[in-house]
Amino acid sequence: MISTRGRYAVRVMIDLAENENGRYIPLKDIAARQEISKKYLEIIVKDLVAGGLITGASGKGGGYRLSRKPEEYTVGEILELTEGRISSVACLSGEKNICPRKDKCRTLPMWTEYNNMVHDFFFGKKLSDLLQKHDN
Repeated sequence: MISTRGRYAVRVMIDLAENENGRYIPLKDIAARQEISKKYLEIIVKDLVAGGLITGASGKGGGYRLSRKPEEYTVGEILELTEGRISSVACLSGEKNICPRKDKCRTLPMWTEYNNMVHDFFFGKKLSDLLQKHDN
């Protein structure tokens, strides 16, 4: 499951892309538009800056902006930066969770296929794809 941290990170990235004007965008403005606590966003943008997805500047005229063009980001990289590796089952979440039943597990191929579909979906979706308005 993708947590609020990952979902909010994607929303921050969309907000920065939609409001790009060559200047840094104050976090308070993003928080107000997205109706997310500024305090919680501070934690998320810290990760996004550390991961090189956005740049930040402090002081007057400070805030955040994208490091690249929206079409150069995938949703997958945003989610993996904030969530870690996205996996449906623990035995596929990384080296530390190697299952002793791996060689005889009849469900592992199914979970692997599912994880590949999820990975391909998120890494095939660009930030720019999310900028398109849609009707609900």
